[in-house]
Amino acid sequence: MKIATVGDNCMDVYENLNQAFPGGNPVNVAVYFIRLGGKASYTGVVGNDTYGEIMLEALNGKEVDTSHLRVLQGKTAITKVELIDGERVFGDYNEGVLTQFKLSEKDIEFLCSHDMVVTGLWGMIENDLYKIKAKGTPIAFDFATKLEDPVIEKAIYDVDYAFFAYDEGDNEFIREYMKKMHAKGPKLIVVTLGEKGSICYNGKEFLTFGIVPCKLEDSMGAGDSYIAGFLRGILLGDELRECMQMGAENATITLQYRGAW
Repeated sequence: MKIATVGDNCMDVYENLNQAFPGGNPVNVAVYFIRLGGKASYTGVVGNDTYGEIMLEALNGKEVDTSHLRVLQGKTAITKVELIDGERVFGDYNEGVLTQFKLSEKDIEFLCSHDMVVTGLWGMIENDLYKIKAKGTPIAFDFATKLEDPVIEKAIYDVDYAFFAYDEGDNEFIREYMKKMHAKGPKLIVVTLGEKGSICYNGKEFLTFGIVPCKLEDSMGAGDSYIAGFLRGILLGDELRECMQMGAENATITLQYRGAW
């Protein structure tokens, strides 16, 4: 099975550590999906700078299909990050050449040759999702913590598997929110709750799952790891609770080292 990840990428720059690591939601999911034994491609753009070279080399080193990754004149996107007691704190974000990213018809044909398309809030393809949906390819979308972002209303109707992150735990507000989002079309709404686990709504019932305890080194990429594990379970035809467990187990691996991957 092979997923197509598409949208943003960035270098996570830890200024206080004088280190930088490749990252970004779609590329992270691609790498973590491959780690679990699947195959993945990444479609997007990087700059013709050192960070762009690092990104391309790193993705190829992880066996991600980069045949639709384009190099443009300019700078690769960066996110400044600070690590405080193992928790990542995001600073400034510079999109660089991602502001020029636009899917071509060939890109869309390529994406739809996969078993699933995976993207996210900063992927800049929300206006093209209907084209992918029309070809019958399932779509997974990570809306992160932005529960009121205007992109949601543009994207949610074409999404099959919608992921959100919420720090306040399993409560009445988030369950009602999940019901509201599910009514807009997705098959499943999944919310990761950090150290409180995750919750999934299928339109009939809520399912919950905890975490797999570990020693925390860096929380960068944990949510993306969960998504990769969960979606692998979906593509394998596993029960939802098994998908949630696969997500939690995959996140635990990522939590134990520095950087997304």
